[in-house]
Parts: sequence; C-alpha cells; structure tokens
Amino acid sequence: MVSDQSFWKGKNVFVTGHTGFKGSWLCLWLHSLGARVTGYALQPPTDPSLFACCGIGSLVHSVIGDVRVRESLTQALAEAQPDIVIHMAAQPLVRASYVHPAETYEVNVLGTVNVLEAVRAAVHQGIPVRACINVTSDKCYDNREWIWGYREQDRLGGYDPYSNSKACSELVTAAYRNSFFHPDRYGSHGVAVASARAGNVIGGGDFAEDRLVPDIVRALLRRETIRLRRPHSVRPWQHVLEPLGGYLLLAKKLYEHGAAYAGGWNFGPDDSGAETVLAITESLCAAWGSDTPIIIEGEDDVHEANMLKLDCSKAKAELGWHPKWTVKQAIQHIADWVRAYEAGCDIQQVCLRQIDLYGGI
Repeated sequence: MVSDQSFWKGKNVFVTGHTGFKGSWLCLWLHSLGARVTGYALQPPTDPSLFACCGIGSLVHSVIGDVRVRESLTQALAEAQPDIVIHMAAQPLVRASYVHPAETYEVNVLGTVNVLEAVRAAVHQGIPVRACINVTSDKCYDNREWIWGYREQDRLGGYDPYSNSKACSELVTAAYRNSFFHPDRYGSHGVAVASARAGNVIGGGDFAEDRLVPDIVRALLRRETIRLRRPHSVRPWQHVLEPLGGYLLLAKKLYEHGAAYAGGWNFGPDDSGAETVLAITESLCAAWGSDTPIIIEGEDDVHEANMLKLDCSKAKAELGWHPKWTVKQAIQHIADWVRAYEAGCDIQQVCLRQIDLYGGI
C-alpha cells in the first residue's frame, strides 16, 4: 500500500492547485487518510470540474488565491501551519503555453519561487514545515527523442514554453534547496525539499480542453468523430493515482528521514505504459464499446515531442514505489468513471472506491 493512514492522520498538509484535476484527487485521498488539508488555488479551471463533482470544498479548508501573489500565498501557508507542502498549481497545457507564454512562466516559475519563499518565511516564524514537494513534469527534460527513459540526472531543457517553464521550476527548486534548505544543513533548517516529475496523467474527472483523453471522452459522449493530430507520438501514460501515490510516499520519506530523500524523482509507468496516441484512443474506444470513427488530421506548426519516456529506477529502488495499474487497467477505470458520471452517481464515492481499489485507503 502506497499510503499509510497512521502516518497521515492529523498531519497538516498545504496543497497548491487543489481545485485542479490532480489536486482534487490528491485532496480526496489525503482527506480519506485523515489529513487536515488546506488548499490554495484559483477557482476550478473547468466547468464541470472534479473539485465540484467530489465536493472537495467541503472536505478541505479552501483558499482561493493566485500563486503569483506572494503576500496572500505566504499568509495562507503560515495560517495553515503545515507539516508538509505539496506544490501542484500550474499552467498545465503545452499548447496553451504557445498562446500565453508569459503567463505560463509567471505561474510555473514565479509561482514556484513564491511557494519556496513562503516556506522560508514559515520556517523563520517557527512553523514546523518538514517536507516540501514541487510537482513538475516529465517534459522538463531536454528531449532528444531517445527510445529509453530519462533519468533524474539527465539534462533539463524543454522546447516549448510549458516544458521549458517546468525545467526552470526544477532549477529554481534546486537553487533554493542548495541555498536555503541544503541537505548538509538539515539540522539547522529542518526542511527537506524535493521535486516530482510525472508522466502523462489520465483518469476520471479530467475535463480540460485540448487534452487527449478528455477530448476522446467528449467525442464518445457526443457520438462525434475523434480527431487526432499526432497519432504516432509516444507518451508515458499512467492513471492519476500512480504519481499521486508516489508523492504521498515521497512526502512521508522526506518527513521521516529528511535530507536523505531531497532531490528530483521520476514517477512514470513501466515500458508497457509508453503507448502511442492512436493506441490510447483505440483502447478507450474499445473499453467504451464504441466504433466511433477516428480521423487523422495533418500536424500543425506547433512543436510537440514525438517520443518521451521516464526511467523510474530511482523511485523503485529507494522509495519502494512501483506502478500498479497497466495502461489497459487505467483506461478501464476511466471508462467506468465516465459511465458513473453519466448515470448521476455519487462521484466522491466513485473516486473513493477507485482509490481503495488502488490500495490507497
């Protein structure tokens, strides 16, 4: 089991980006483990949203705010008195970063600076923050289109504004760790800082625009043709609970063992999870029981990587973390979630059942 209820019960956890897709799943999971969660984020980015469907606002102390506003973020974090900070707030879309590059850098880079500054301020006030995780992306690496997975020590880069902003966020995290939270001086500051790089996350409750699985789901529900831009691009697909389980395990290790676990960590699927866009589309159509037509459209002039995989040997060896669900299982859980949503079921209970099935409660 990736989560430990005896550890999380009563822990104060500060989560940025709690109104988003991943943040909502994480808050529900933490609440089910008995943690006291404070969330800080903008209003949910979509309507409908998983945040609203699950009633997350009634489970956590929800603060609506912008990570670009340092003063309000610092105040919210101080008032939460957190033991653990998990920073997930972001502009999360590659294609949106071409339309709004400056905003992408402001949120993803300056937002990281502001979170780490808020942690610094909390430590100076005597607030016992013990662990801080900055969640970035598999796209933070300098992508050479390799057929093997990127490791934590490989070069950071990023071609597009989104990917590059995540590499910058990683560099900011490393600079703050070296300058203010150095592992060699852990005894004086008491904060262990890490970053987490996840693969392409999929799951029920993602309503984002211009993202593969939500676009497929919308087409299936509307009985519309599915249109693909880059059908042969390979990504490391994983159910949302996989990396979230990794974050929870990493946070526990950071809290209990401090500097020994500071640094960067990959959380991605095994090689079998590296599938093409077309394969994922066909699998979801099959799980849904649909013969919806798929049209391959010509690629536009926006650059996107063709091949991306992660090497997660470090997390497996040092954290004992391993992927639990295959891509096929992840797709089936998405189809089950969407059917339940369409049938008007209690979505909070649907999500809790999937967390329990994963082994998280």
